[in-house]
Amino acid sequence: MTERQQADPRERRRQAKVSAILAGAWALAHRDGLAVISLRDLADRVDLRQPSLYAYFDSKLGLYDLMFADGNRQLLEMVRSLALSDDPRQALVEFTGALVRFSTQDVVRHQLLFQRTIPGFEPSAGSYALALEFYEIARQRLAAAGVSDPSDLDVFSALVNGLAHQQVANDPGGDRWVRLAQRAVDMFLADVDRHRQHSTRKGE
Repeated sequence: MTERQQADPRERRRQAKVSAILAGAWALAHRDGLAVISLRDLADRVDLRQPSLYAYFDSKLGLYDLMFADGNRQLLEMVRSLALSDDPRQALVEFTGALVRFSTQDVVRHQLLFQRTIPGFEPSAGSYALALEFYEIARQRLAAAGVSDPSDLDVFSALVNGLAHQQVANDPGGDRWVRLAQRAVDMFLADVDRHRQHSTRKGE
């Protein structure tokens, strides 16, 4: 929000209502399930008539878009607050563990951000830009650890998502797959090093 928007009482009231809508939507998603949020119940929670909700989003998919953006802001806030090791490879292990913990802390948020839970939902360009912002942070973290090949980035993404999905599905609130971050990243980096050495030998 710009300084001018912050100074505008109408904009402040609007943002406060959007925050209330998001809080209500997340609460209903936790209570009833992400796919079955009731707009009538949401309107009741935020003291609006149901048609008035459409002043803040244009459809139920629009509500999911607001939630997708909010979830990604939470993800960005989390990764930016991490105090990681000075060793880039150990930092990647810690980064991976933090991402798996983030997923298990809120299964509904995990479903919206990382799974195709809502039929027909595609994030808007503005909301997806937040996801790309996170991707760039992850790319830089990998680059610092010596990982830059696009296919290696895809493997890392699959590795983290696999750990997160297993944690959420089989030990929500626990740390069984969080504790595998060290082993998984060690194997990943060993594979990256092996491929790099093989490519170097072929180029000699």
